Parts: sequence; C-alpha cells; structure tokens
Amino acid sequence: MPTYADLVKPELLTQPVYQPGKPIDDVARELGLDPDTILKLASNENPLGASPKAIAAAKAAVDQMQLYPDGGCYALKQVLGAKFELDPEQFIIGNGSNEVLELLGHAFIDKGDEAVMGKGAFIVYKLVTLLFGGTPIEISMVDYRHDLEAMASAVTDRTKIVFLPCPDNPSGTANSESDVLAFINSLPEDVIFVFDEAYAEYQDKTIDLRPLIQSGRKVVCTRTFSKIHGLAGLRIGYGYAAAELIQLLNRAREPFNANSVAQAAAIAALQDESFVEQCRFANQAGLAQLQTGFESLNLEYIESAANFVTVNVQDGQAAFAALQRDGVIVRPLAPYGMPEWIRVSVGKPEENERALASLNSFLNS
Repeated sequence: MPTYADLVKPELLTQPVYQPGKPIDDVARELGLDPDTILKLASNENPLGASPKAIAAAKAAVDQMQLYPDGGCYALKQVLGAKFELDPEQFIIGNGSNEVLELLGHAFIDKGDEAVMGKGAFIVYKLVTLLFGGTPIEISMVDYRHDLEAMASAVTDRTKIVFLPCPDNPSGTANSESDVLAFINSLPEDVIFVFDEAYAEYQDKTIDLRPLIQSGRKVVCTRTFSKIHGLAGLRIGYGYAAAELIQLLNRAREPFNANSVAQAAAIAALQDESFVEQCRFANQAGLAQLQTGFESLNLEYIESAANFVTVNVQDGQAAFAALQRDGVIVRPLAPYGMPEWIRVSVGKPEENERALASLNSFLNS
C-alpha cells in the first residue's frame, strides 16, 4: 500500500520547514521551569505589548465574532490609504506580511524561475521560492549587509523576483536610501522588486518607494503589525503596490484571511501614533543598553537598525541552551549560516539586564 510520502508532490519532501523561536510554554515543560519566570527575547516581539487603544478595539470586536470579517478589509485599507497617501486599492492585507510574500510566490514564481536574495536573509524568501518550484539565488553579504551590486549582477532572464529587507533580519543592518534607489533603477522592467519593511517603524527615517510605485516601477512593499505595533498573536500585515498588482494577488488570496479582531486592532494601532513613538524611543534605549553590555563582555555584535541585536558568542547553540536553562530564550542563528551567533530581541530594561547577566554567566562557565 502506498504511503502518503509516495503520493505527495516530490518537491514537498525536500521543502525546508520554518523554525520559529521557542515558545515559553515549551521551554517550561522541557526544563521544568515556571512559565511566569521565563523571558522570551527570541522573536523580536514588542516588550511594551500593543497599544491600549488596539487592545480595546480588539476586545470590542470579540463581541461580534459570530460574524464573518470584512473580506475586503475596507476600513483598514481606508486608514492605510490615508496614512500613506495612496489609493486604498493599492493595499493587500495578509495573515501577517508572510502571507503577502507567499501570495507573490503563488502569482509569479513557477518551475524554472529564479528569485534573488541575500544569503542569510529572512528565510521565508527562500521557503516561498522553493515552495513554488523556483530556484533561490542567494548572494553573500558584505559586512553583514546586502551586496546590492552583486545582487544586481545575479539577475538573469530567469529572475522573477528580487527580495530585499531593510532593516535586515537577522543582521539588523540597513542599506542606504541612495543605494536602494539606484539598485531598483538598475533592475530590468520585468523583475518584481519586493521591499520587506517589517522593522521600518523602528527607524527615524524610512526609505520611501511610493514615488517609484506611482511611476510604474514593479515595486511591492510589505509591512507587519507584529513588530512595533505588538499584534504578533493576531497575525496581520499588509503590502502596497500598483493597484493592478494588488488585484492579481487578491486572486490568489484565500477568503477572510484577516480576522475581524485583527482588523479592528490594526486600525486602532495605526491611529495611535504616540504609542508608536514611545516604542521607538524605548527601543533605541534598549539597543544602546544591549550593545553597551556586549561591549563590556568583549563580544562582537552587529550594530542594529531594528529591535534586536545579533552577537557573536562563538557557539550559538551552546549559548542558546545555557541561557534557556536560566529561563532566557534567545535565537540561535545556525539556520541562517551563522552558527557562532545568537540574536537577542530588545526587552524592557530589566529584561535586557537579565539577558546580559545570563550571557555573562555562560561566558564564564
């Protein structure tokens, strides 16, 4: 009798699986720890949580959960359109920005196609490309920064998509605006440029690609509510591009992919600009605290423009295990080709201090 493995698409058997940060409850069960004492600094979540206004809006939406959500996300797109000064029809809402990346794969990547990306960049670019039969073309970074010149040279007549995050995950680096604009303008007109802005709100000044979109360049930008807005548990994100492209992506999108609670919270989060400013300020202080701490421990780190710091501890897996035994969860980076490194998300001041103390104990053990 054939097994399911005999019947499945052969390429699925070799498809890599995304490895998320360790959940608190898993660590508590495995190590016999009190979950209330465990500190998670592995997934770049907002230590300040979500905006009180977003939480209130989510709670109010729960009272109507018997109703299907607005499948077109009309109200959320209106708020986004006003914020970005774009037509609401230029936005697509996803179950996290990850889904928007996957929709691009559905629409544009087929067997024989190539997608260019940085080696060690956010692994979902590679997973999406492989899932639809494409070939990831991974370009080594220079000083942990995307080598845009080498990426441009890697584009061929088989290239469908080029992925670029800014800031990058897991390095935290960001290419300059002038370099990014020159890179986009160097691409052939039949190549789609995907700009991942998951951590853009942590920067004082972001790279504005709306003029390129409006001029007809094939540019798609993606953002998420999981980071600075603190809505990771609700899974909601968005992309913006030409309305023609958004219409095509909607053909691949599942109905009701963004739930009503997430939509309500996202609308309120966008409107609470003072909370976003508070989070940005707290993050800058947290980055400084962690980076100063790493310097005091004589550790190499990559200066970050996001809400985490990547640090060289010689043996990332050993550090991950040791800190986890102390109830501090960080992210080992061997899956990103950086086995000596860990990524530490910015926490509250006392949480950052605890992580540094645990790391110091590991280094001295």
